[in-house]
Amino acid sequence: MVRFYKRRSERNNWPQSNLNAAIEAVKNGTPIRRASVVYQIPRATLKCYVNSVRPPQIQKLGGFSCVFTEAQESELLDYILFIEQSFYGITIKEIRKLAFDLAEKNGINHPFNKNFRKSFRKRHPQISLRSPEATSAARAQGFNRVAVDKFFDLYETITRSKNIPDHRIYNVDETSIVPVQSKRSKVLALRGRRQGGCLTSAERGVLSTACICMSATGHFIPPFVIFPRVRMTDRLKQGAPSGTIFACNPSGWTTSEVFNK
Repeated sequence: MVRFYKRRSERNNWPQSNLNAAIEAVKNGTPIRRASVVYQIPRATLKCYVNSVRPPQIQKLGGFSCVFTEAQESELLDYILFIEQSFYGITIKEIRKLAFDLAEKNGINHPFNKNFRKSFRKRHPQISLRSPEATSAARAQGFNRVAVDKFFDLYETITRSKNIPDHRIYNVDETSIVPVQSKRSKVLALRGRRQGGCLTSAERGVLSTACICMSATGHFIPPFVIFPRVRMTDRLKQGAPSGTIFACNPSGWTTSEVFNK
């Protein structure tokens, strides 16, 4: 079975609604030639459908077709997006098992294999394979409509009572950085050699803290980097963005003194 099938023929490339409308027009007195031009259906094909005693139904061409209907696939897609927004995203193996169980319990004939997830993602480009970020249960439960509305009610009350303009409102966030590169590009080496190495400053990096701050009007404060060490050296400043401020403390985290600085 081919991995990605591309249709090359234009046969039966019209919707069922056009076929039904063309047959109804012919039965009402419209010539077959004119109906075939209006509804873009070949004249010989339309004539066969008009003379057939069976209900008009577009015949399936080729050996490739979707197992599920559009409504079933839409329901499966909605479930995938809903479960991901609930912090319980499913993996590739789980979606294959889910589709298999769905077809089995509904009595749908299917040839499911590993290519299902590729075809499914190709038909629905709005989903992608992502690496989820660890989110604690406390944060997930605390981020709800009631808590967010309460925060912005307090925020609006304070800014109006203190008459704080937008350019005086700043948002700061922390992120951890590792000075040692974790992933390296592949290099050429002797075939059969069990292990190859690449020189770095250390085998495992120690987490450092970077603080990024921006105002509500789009003004950025230069980055603030905190290293887990006692003394600062100029070698750690090489390659940093212009205006970056540095600090050191044994833990490498933000303290009250560092924050005030």
